[in-house]
Amino acid sequence: MADSNLHLLSKRGVSVWIDYLSRQMLESGKLAKMMKEDAVVGVTTNPTIFQKAIADGDAYDEQLKELLETESDPKEIFLQLSSRDVDAATDLLAKVHEGNAQDGYVSWEVDPTLAYDREATFDEAMRLHAWLDKPNLYVKIPATKPGLGAIEDCIANEKSINVTLIFSLQRYREVVEAYIRGLERLVASGGDPGKLHSVASFFVSRVDTEADKRLDAIGTREALALRGKLAIANAKLAYEHYRESFSGPRWEFLAGKGATPQRCLWASTSTKNPEYRDVMYVEELVGPDTVNTMPEETIRAFQDHGEVRGETVLEGVREAHALLEQLRAVGVDYDDVTETLELEGVQKFADSFAELLDGVNAKRGELAHA
Repeated sequence: MADSNLHLLSKRGVSVWIDYLSRQMLESGKLAKMMKEDAVVGVTTNPTIFQKAIADGDAYDEQLKELLETESDPKEIFLQLSSRDVDAATDLLAKVHEGNAQDGYVSWEVDPTLAYDREATFDEAMRLHAWLDKPNLYVKIPATKPGLGAIEDCIANEKSINVTLIFSLQRYREVVEAYIRGLERLVASGGDPGKLHSVASFFVSRVDTEADKRLDAIGTREALALRGKLAIANAKLAYEHYRESFSGPRWEFLAGKGATPQRCLWASTSTKNPEYRDVMYVEELVGPDTVNTMPEETIRAFQDHGEVRGETVLEGVREAHALLEQLRAVGVDYDDVTETLELEGVQKFADSFAELLDGVNAKRGELAHA
């Protein structure tokens, strides 16, 4: 039987993860089927994803009824609900993780309302790791300025972290530095860096959405010609920095102690603009030791018509550098684009978290009167 398009992608060094998790997906066997047929070897979640899962149908009602007998705090109720899904998914992916310690992970995100509080984020991340003490659990921390310190502290405490909401190259450099410093602290304290892993979730399609909006507003021929180019260029430049950072004497010392590189994870890889190819953020970012976490519709689209042409993430890097200058020349401020996206990203997750807690309260009201 011929390999599927996603299996071919995996052979090029791209780990296929799915950007969704729900109780129904687990209990129906759908996730297990996707692991076999679609080469899925990891799962990412966030507040928006869980909000949709819990609001859709009655899959959580039975557990919710039980929780209402002892718990009134909606956040704690949500954590109980989501922890059961994350726990089941880590068990399902355990064999993947045993075969390849960099895959088989399930990500569980800290409360996004803590994104600008270093200590609170660290405490929450450590709490979630203690709650589900699994070797293939990633706790997600947003890459805000305060988040960088929490990330370093978690790595120094031997905890695997998925760093999320990275948009700018400067912030990505800071994320890599936080990871390496955390490893250095861990080694200095006698810890084992081989027991943890990390990914840096670099958001892709949202960058084009924001940049294209500004290019459309400028409206010149030169500006319009640059639409749909920044997101892929941005990711390729991040990958260039990844290759530079995880080489040389500083890294070789840590690698000698068992440390592994913090892989680039391409997130937000569904295509928002219908004028663009629906699998472009997968096809153009193929490279060794990367992760692409996709919503189901992108997985289906790539299986149907995705092309694996080679290590595309290594192509056009010089042009990617030039693009940043071209954008500046037509009046698009790259730093403002990425700063706007970070602020909006944190706010969107916080809004989804608030909506999620409202949904838990609403479900509680419905079940109380049932």
